[in-house]
Formats: sequence, C-alpha cells, structure tokens
Amino acid sequence: MNRINQLFETKKSGILSVYFTAGYPALQDTKSILEALQEKGIDMVEVGIPFSDPMADGPVIQEAATQALHNGMSLRLLFEQLQQVRPAISMPIILMGYLNPIMQFGFEDFCRACAAAGVDGVIIPDLPFADYMADYKPIADKYNVKVIMLITPETSEARIRLIDAETDGFIYMVSSAATTGAQQSFDEQKQAYFRRINAMQLRNPRLVGFGISNKATFEAAAANSSGAIIGSKFVQLLRQCATPAEAVDALLAALKQ
Repeated sequence: MNRINQLFETKKSGILSVYFTAGYPALQDTKSILEALQEKGIDMVEVGIPFSDPMADGPVIQEAATQALHNGMSLRLLFEQLQQVRPAISMPIILMGYLNPIMQFGFEDFCRACAAAGVDGVIIPDLPFADYMADYKPIADKYNVKVIMLITPETSEARIRLIDAETDGFIYMVSSAATTGAQQSFDEQKQAYFRRINAMQLRNPRLVGFGISNKATFEAAAANSSGAIIGSKFVQLLRQCATPAEAVDALLAALKQ
C-alpha cells in the first residue's frame, strides 16, 4: 500500500505535513531536513522542486526557489538525494512542483524516478484536471504515484466531487485563492469554506494548506479536515535557525502558541 494511504488509515486527525524547498538553504540540505522532520514526529513531507516562475507561491517560497536554483539544485540531483536518504525515512514523501520542469524531465521518466526514489505522490498546481485525466493518470497509476489535486473556495461542488472520485491519497484544500504565505488567523469566511467541504463527506481525506503558521490556524484547519500543511513558516525558520532540527523545534513551538 502507498505510504500516503497508510498514513491516513492509521491517523484520522491532527496530521501535520511540512513543506521545504529542495536545495535550500544549502544544496545538500535535503537529507538533514528530512531526518530532522522524521525525528521530531512530522507525519508527512512535501519537497518543493525549485522553479523560476512559481506562480502559486508567495515571496518566501519564491525566494527559496531562486536561491535553490542558484545553489545548483535540479530534479535529477533531487532524485539522487532522495534515493540515498529514503532507506532511513519512513514517512510519506510528496514532490511539489510545476509542470514545466517535470515535462522537461519527461512525465513517465519522472514517475519512474519517483518510484525508484520512494516518492509516494506529487502535487502539480498548474496541471489541469482534464489533462491529468486524459494524459497523466494512467502513467502515474502505473508507478503507484498519487497525483494530489488542489481545491479552493472557488472550486465548484461538481468539480470537487469529480476530483474526489478520480483521485486517491488526499485532497489539498487551499485556504484561499491567494498565494502561499503565513497568516495569523483564518476569518469566518475561510472557516465556513472548511465546514462546507467537510459537510460534503468526501471519500478522500483532506489537508488544508496556505497560511498555516500557529496554533490558531492549525486548529481551525484541523477542526474540519485531517490536518494541515505548513510551508512558508518552516522555510522562514530554516533560514533563521542554525540547524534543521532547531527549525523543526521552533515550528512545533509556534503551533502551541
């Protein structure tokens, strides 16, 4: 069974998934960050593939992607790093990246490399759902790579139910139509969106992402989903802290405040 499915079968609530950009702050940090996240009990990790035009990302992750590219990070190098560290990492690993570098790599080659490196799923924000169904789903299924789809407050109920029926793993609930970035709280409009999706009783579990940075936002997200995804806050902490372990400690402390 895919590790993503295993996680959601064994843990129904309070799941914490953490994002970082491969090759940031330093080119060889992938191993130490993954080890620190696992040691501190993080449930799942999303590794960002740096790209020069990350349209869904806010300034923190854009800056990290730019630095990672300057450091020399590439998709091929990332797969090499993941292959080396995977035997020591048991949590699900998801790659998050844009379609352009994945297509340059070749989608089937990408899925084959994911399987070889122990990558359990991918999030491709600019992959249209219709294209996924027509051209990409059969290939991803062949390699048991879960393609995770995003929904927003503007996504129609019909589209959400179609995504729920045709995907597996979990659904990524974007908290707003804005770009990524830490927020201090979620307003009533966002929380009403979380409740509305929860009431749909979808087949797939859901995680909320974009804006999670503290106890208030994590608890608001987790109240109507299986948990939350934290990105910008952790990327900031990686830059500020001396070691990945200190960054994870600081993140967990922020979630208690």
